[in-house]
Amino acid sequence: MKAWRVHELGEPGQVLRLDTVVRPEPGPRQLVVRVTGAAANFPDVLMCRGLYQVKPPLPFTPGVELCGEVVAVGDDVDGIAIGDRVIGGTSLPYGGFAEYALMEAAQTFPAPPTLDDAEAAALYIGYQTGWFGLHRRAALQAGETLLVHAAAGGVGSAAIQLGKAAGARVIGVVGGAEKAEYARQLGADVVIDRRTADFVEVVKQVTDNRGADVIYDPVGGEVYARSTKCIAFEGRILVVGFAGGEIQSAALNHALVKNYSIVGLHWGLYNAHDPAAVAECHRALTHLAAEGAIRPLVSERLALADIADGVQRLADGKTVGRVVYAPSS
Repeated sequence: MKAWRVHELGEPGQVLRLDTVVRPEPGPRQLVVRVTGAAANFPDVLMCRGLYQVKPPLPFTPGVELCGEVVAVGDDVDGIAIGDRVIGGTSLPYGGFAEYALMEAAQTFPAPPTLDDAEAAALYIGYQTGWFGLHRRAALQAGETLLVHAAAGGVGSAAIQLGKAAGARVIGVVGGAEKAEYARQLGADVVIDRRTADFVEVVKQVTDNRGADVIYDPVGGEVYARSTKCIAFEGRILVVGFAGGEIQSAALNHALVKNYSIVGLHWGLYNAHDPAAVAECHRALTHLAAEGAIRPLVSERLALADIADGVQRLADGKTVGRVVYAPSS
């Protein structure tokens, strides 16, 4: 089979190599799938650079989430059969940027029938992260104002749709006119281009100086620091990631003075600490997809040969929306 593999760490476009390798075999509680869709995520970029908390042994194939057809099942796997259409996380070093990939049965779920393969491939990480962040960690309520940073990215785009589905007023912050239009397509009520406007001032203006009740921040650094200037009384700042490259320090006296909460979210931990909640989240997302309340907006469907270039453009911040390896497109 063909698989993109990282033999040395660096920028994705330089270190990803298309190799011919032996198809993986499933171990206990594992399965092998024919990849029908694999969404590119920022963790794929960080793994290529060696900067992610998960550091698979070299050489490895990135691609942390996918949609696929089950072709082999290992021992001790219940409820999953050959031919099933599934989504979920991959078992590295056999990731999704290949013709076949390895998955853990515990992180594998039925693909929503209302989504095509590319859309379904983009449902798992971003939407699960958004669901746990907005509902379990921040307790977002209908009628509240949600501010989403990097709103045209993978986790940000999911947060917009999930916020709207929850009945919130959603403000999306993006960088550039093309990304602003994408955020509007996702359903954001207010869109701010940070290149032409100060998001702090706009948030204050559209909330009558009250601020946002929940701020969803996958960027960190200066974005987090500025967010503290427009958080509402008893608001919640969700620390989702540090795509900006800077891990900031929080001024806790400021949180005390303004009565807001700083809430961390590492979604992957729920797979170990509360797998039943992950399964319940998948059922909720499948229901929302069936109702048409959420749907990943796939902006690019890549052929196998184009994956390295697509992941590099994601790394460079040049992509808009979800970029997905979709071999059947």
